[in-house]
Amino acid sequence: MVEVLPLRYGTLFKKAFSDPEVFSAFVGDVIGVELEFSQVEQEKAFPAPVGKIDIRFDLFGEDPKHRAIVEIQHVRESDAFARFHYYHLISQIEQVTTSRNYEVERTVYTIVVFTRLPDDENLRFDMASQSSDIVTLEGRALGLFKHRIVFLNPRAVSPRTPPKVRRWLELIDDSLDGTIDETAYPEPLFQRVIGAIESQNLTPQERYWAKEEAIWEDTKTESYLEGKKEGHGEGKKEGRDEGLEEGLDKGLKNGLKTAIVDACELLDIALDETKMAHIERLGAKALDALRMQIKKTKRWP
Repeated sequence: MVEVLPLRYGTLFKKAFSDPEVFSAFVGDVIGVELEFSQVEQEKAFPAPVGKIDIRFDLFGEDPKHRAIVEIQHVRESDAFARFHYYHLISQIEQVTTSRNYEVERTVYTIVVFTRLPDDENLRFDMASQSSDIVTLEGRALGLFKHRIVFLNPRAVSPRTPPKVRRWLELIDDSLDGTIDETAYPEPLFQRVIGAIESQNLTPQERYWAKEEAIWEDTKTESYLEGKKEGHGEGKKEGRDEGLEEGLDKGLKNGLKTAIVDACELLDIALDETKMAHIERLGAKALDALRMQIKKTKRWP
């Protein structure tokens, strides 16, 4: 039994699964296609934004025929399915650059891993997917589009889970309590994943970013509960919704400010009065964007 930092944290998940062999095997086992990516990018963004919302992918790999995206999600957000479906569509649209040809050169596979069970029992599943192909009334797929988005939840593994997928989900789930029985996963790639997240192998920076994620998760949870409390006063649904939204925004802003200050301290970024005043003026979305930019570039923008 070894101590690990759970794969619920994006920092650790991206470290372990950005290994090209691990990434290729994981995506291939989930999709059922043999894949071999030579490079995997973290926090991938397209050079030019596509659509009205700029996005970043946790893990991104592509070859001449395939584009694969893997996302890890622990905090359950109401728009999670819609958001990742949007990511999936954008990664297809981005490939169309001229009206002379609307063909998407690479088949897109998007895999989303949830590490928390939703409150809604109807949304509790081990594996669910959507195919982009066109199907006739008789149920015959035309084979025109092979794009797929797959949602996984290691907390809901069942006997019906495909064996190859189940092994990956069992590994992820086993890590969530902070320990793993390494002897239960003799496969070389699984040993590589375990080594990447084993506590004794982590840098101080990796420990910090994992802690920052934990604080951020707690902040979002607390702000949600605070918002529910503020929104449950007397009045119409409109008032309750406004109270919920106000509470969420207030809690998120406070948590984001703390996260930004902590990140700057770790990275030796001096916060003078001008920078602090700038932080105080920003809304929740702008604060989150600033936090992510500091995390990615390791400097004040």
